[in-house]
Amino acid sequence: MAKTKVAIVGASGYAGSELTRLLLSHPAVELVRVTSKSQAGRMVTEVFPHLSGLTELVFQPFDAKKVKEAAEVIFTALPHGRSMVNVPQLYDKEHKVIDLSGDFRLTPELYQAWYKREHIEPDLIEEAVYGLTELARREVSSAGLVANPGCYATCVTLAVAPFISSMVIERDIIADAISGVSGAGRPPTDRNQYCQVEGNVMAYKAGGTHQHIPEIEQSCYGLCQMPVSVSFTPHLGPFPRGILSTSYAKLKEKLSGAELHEMLAAFYQDAPFVTVLPLEDHPQVKLVHGTNFAHLAVALDERSNLLVMMSAIDNLGKGAAGQAIQNMNLMLGLEETAGLLQGAVFP
Repeated sequence: MAKTKVAIVGASGYAGSELTRLLLSHPAVELVRVTSKSQAGRMVTEVFPHLSGLTELVFQPFDAKKVKEAAEVIFTALPHGRSMVNVPQLYDKEHKVIDLSGDFRLTPELYQAWYKREHIEPDLIEEAVYGLTELARREVSSAGLVANPGCYATCVTLAVAPFISSMVIERDIIADAISGVSGAGRPPTDRNQYCQVEGNVMAYKAGGTHQHIPEIEQSCYGLCQMPVSVSFTPHLGPFPRGILSTSYAKLKEKLSGAELHEMLAAFYQDAPFVTVLPLEDHPQVKLVHGTNFAHLAVALDERSNLLVMMSAIDNLGKGAAGQAIQNMNLMLGLEETAGLLQGAVFP
């Protein structure tokens, strides 16, 4: 059977390199074109030596016509603001697009409020499916354009979804999360330099300002059809990749830890990439390193009547490239797990 030809636009960042790594070993697709503004003309293996022996592709400058001639499915891993310029040139009835930026995740009004720029393609947002796969399998399966969720939004939403949908918690959620430094992006900044990160943990965008907050609230609204308030504080940790989130909400009724654990397990019983840990166990970022898996757990704080909802994902896997490929699999009618069943890199 002929393989589906795929391309990556913006393939020289961390998410783009992870897409490249995963797609090169995918059994049902062939990666035929990768573009990069900054690395055009260089071999992929020159920029990413860890892919040596796996590909002879060369980064190309962006040319929408050539990308569409080469590929049937196109991943766009571009900075926020650039995807809404390039995606309209790529998306049509013959081409499926999966965008990893924030440009098609929110309504035009929310996008302008949180990303501080006007959206130039508001009509296209209506066509995009928000691709948190476990909550939108049917919609993703028939989609032509998918907005891949943010990494923090994926991690937090997966943990709280079973409980906000069943309305056993109050609609005021507090969430903290710590991300590996790859979440800060590949271009060097003061925040992601070794001497700033090593041996250090820092909060950033505190006070309800992180752009993934409206994604979490939007998903929660879809689950319970009522407004949900999320207070979220992200942190940067001294490790390369992974996210650990811990979320808290008041219980509306008296439930045991075992009952809450059963609710979590039942909600994800048909989700191949969600592992619900045993009661009294806790997620670890090391155990999802390099995978598309999410490890979830709950704990009951009886003294405070709080439900503690925990989640660990790889920010470049389930938080970006892995989930994008999971969505592609559904869009192409493939097994959801195709090309994504790698175990964690441990230790």
